[in-house]
Amino acid sequence: MVKLPVKDILAKSKENFEEAWVAYGKLIPTKRLKPKDILSYGIGRPHPVYEVCQRLRRAFLNLGFEEVVNPLIVEEEDVKKQYGPEALAILDRCYYLAVLPRPDVGLSKEKVEMLKKYVAELTSDKVQQLQQVLHNYKKGQIAGDDLIEEMSKALGVEDTTAMRILWDVFPEFKDLRPEPTRLTLRSHMTTAWFLTVAALQHKRPRPIKLFSVDARVRREQYEDETHLRTHRAASCVVVDEDVVPDDGKDIAQAVLESLGFKEFKVVKKPVTAKYYAPGTEYELYVKSDGDWVEVANYGIYSPVALANYEIEYPVLNVGIGVERVAMALYGYKDVRELVYPQFYGKWFLGDHEIAKQISLQHKPETQAGWRLAEAIVKAFEHYAEAPSPCEFKVYEGSLIGKHVEVYVYERDPGVKLAGPAAFNEIVVYEGNVIGIPPSQAQSITSPLIEEARLKGFRTGIRYVDSFAALAAARIEATCLAGAGEVDVRVRVAKLPSDINIEIGEVARRYISENRKVIDVRGPVFLAVRAKVSER
Repeated sequence: MVKLPVKDILAKSKENFEEAWVAYGKLIPTKRLKPKDILSYGIGRPHPVYEVCQRLRRAFLNLGFEEVVNPLIVEEEDVKKQYGPEALAILDRCYYLAVLPRPDVGLSKEKVEMLKKYVAELTSDKVQQLQQVLHNYKKGQIAGDDLIEEMSKALGVEDTTAMRILWDVFPEFKDLRPEPTRLTLRSHMTTAWFLTVAALQHKRPRPIKLFSVDARVRREQYEDETHLRTHRAASCVVVDEDVVPDDGKDIAQAVLESLGFKEFKVVKKPVTAKYYAPGTEYELYVKSDGDWVEVANYGIYSPVALANYEIEYPVLNVGIGVERVAMALYGYKDVRELVYPQFYGKWFLGDHEIAKQISLQHKPETQAGWRLAEAIVKAFEHYAEAPSPCEFKVYEGSLIGKHVEVYVYERDPGVKLAGPAAFNEIVVYEGNVIGIPPSQAQSITSPLIEEARLKGFRTGIRYVDSFAALAAARIEATCLAGAGEVDVRVRVAKLPSDINIEIGEVARRYISENRKVIDVRGPVFLAVRAKVSER
């Protein structure tokens, strides 16, 4: 198991990045030390937004729409073609892309002299090869993430040395500043629909029915309960001579009904976006928790915008906000909590999730060892009330090629073989991990324990079970070591480790941060001894 010394790594990397990169990289194992199937960790947990995306995709497919991938990066000019004079305001909502220029780097005498500090045998051929690498990078024939590798090959040095050369010898790279382009990230799926429809209008029989469920990016001044810079739309177009706005209502309602919505309201927008024809844009609302929530809009594209792309037929567009639908379906009030629960959501682990992280710290490695553990448990169950001092043979026979005699015992006088907490069970209730006595136990218990007994998530792990696994594991280890005597005893449990219980790090952190408790205290008084010998 690897746990990284973060503070040490950061300190070292500031002193010397290359040395830290190499030294701490050795902490990462390249071969598994013990069997572990990372593909058998149970059923994964989907994100609600992508669950809704999938359901919307299935709804459009069931309505006979063809799925397409629309361009995410579009020219500024396309926004102007679609919005006309309104584009000046719309472009304010767009993110423009900038790129780093590729410097024209030469190898002066000073740079060649500096290179000699890093390259033991800097020949003229190596200098020429490096110059060619830099020239090809400038021309775009070498990608940025391949530059270090190509420099390393040209100079015959390690990649860490090439990285240091780039940093020390070529300050031109450090001084680069992004240069803006005319490319934007689409803020509306519509921006890309015009391009797609123009490409397909004569390649599909009408009506052409297309859809895409994908991201759009808007330059919001800030992100809050109702605004995100990146969000998703389930958008479709229908290209046909006879489409009318009511077709948009029918499509939106059919899609949303498949998700379980039953009540709808349509509102005509008083001001139409300029990429729609006048008076054809509508908003559609669904009923959620007694409130009307806008989740979709639809309209017919403006003939002016269509003409700019030489599109010859009317186009109906319907757009459904994925996050808004998901909020209505799952009852979220804050879109940030829905989309980014890792940052904004309240961390919650259910009792069953905590229980899954509770396991035995030590356990037998063989089937025979598990059978021995089971025999130890049965002996404690059978002789639990026997007065002490007492001792009972559990097993005599072969184990891993050795002769083994195993006994349960109690030497202190005036007590019983098993202590009052020996048969407590680990139960998780409302985030608390508690040792619960059997229902027939007459001990005084707290209200929390009584409630946990009735409502908690039972792990099925009793103290006697975990103790028996520990004893069997110790006996197995002694068999493998050769011979000897084993004595395993637990008197009073204070911590989970006292009874061979391990609670995963995530569960422990959750319990601590939420001020829950781990309470397994109790008088266990279990003891096993064994004698391991050659046959």
